[in-house]
Amino acid sequence: MPPSLRSTQIETYRQNGVLFPIQVLTPAEVHDARAQLEAIEEHLGGRPKAVDTHQLHLYFRWAYDLSTHPKVLDAVEGLLGPDLLVWATSVFTKYPRDDGFISWHQDATYWGLDSGNITTAWIALSESSTENGCMRVVEGSHKLPIQPHVDTYAENNLLSRGQEIAVKVDENDATDLVLAPGEMSLHDVNIIHGSNPNPSEKKRIGFTVRYITPEVKQSGEQHPVILARGKDPHGHFPRWDTPPPADQDLEEALRTHAEATRKHMEAVRKTKGAYEAD
Repeated sequence: MPPSLRSTQIETYRQNGVLFPIQVLTPAEVHDARAQLEAIEEHLGGRPKAVDTHQLHLYFRWAYDLSTHPKVLDAVEGLLGPDLLVWATSVFTKYPRDDGFISWHQDATYWGLDSGNITTAWIALSESSTENGCMRVVEGSHKLPIQPHVDTYAENNLLSRGQEIAVKVDENDATDLVLAPGEMSLHDVNIIHGSNPNPSEKKRIGFTVRYITPEVKQSGEQHPVILARGKDPHGHFPRWDTPPPADQDLEEALRTHAEATRKHMEAVRKTKGAYEAD
């Protein structure tokens, strides 16, 4: 399939570091993915932390299918080219009346990757609005070098150490990435972004996929990636291209996922930092 983005959309992404909204899922696909996710949440106590839902695509078929969805890949290919690896996935949920927020930060500060040829797809499995704490970005900030960050350990900051960019960000410069269920945004790994609390009665659910190109390397221990499209002539990461079975036992999959996630997070924290929330 050819890339689905128009040349004007690609130019917008290059200039702004973000592109939205892009329609990718049907209502039925949103309903199915959300139902599968909420079954996992129920088994994890109802309100799991983001760290508990990293890398679901390696253990659950619905998440694998979502991270390799043709419409998502068609759009990402327009930005990164025909060879695409799924480096990581995460689920970021803000529950109703959630005080949690995300301070302004740049993802590239913490991931230990040696290239900026990385984009994140933020796929909305619910409404994501200003009322329920949608992601916000500073358009054009991806052109800046990585800024100094400080660990604040601020209360209710959903980042692991309350990481925050150590320069003042004018709230008037922020763009709210408002998405309807089934839409996605694409944002550059260097863009300054964050999000506000969710004081509303509406749950906000985002499934994020981190796409890299095969020449990207990671410091420290590498975790498995999926070759989502094209070829991988470099082989910098171990590969995990066999999708999980659709009919596997949920509890067994969760046990396997929990142990693998624990080991993976230990390895990631030995590089430059852990995965962060959006």
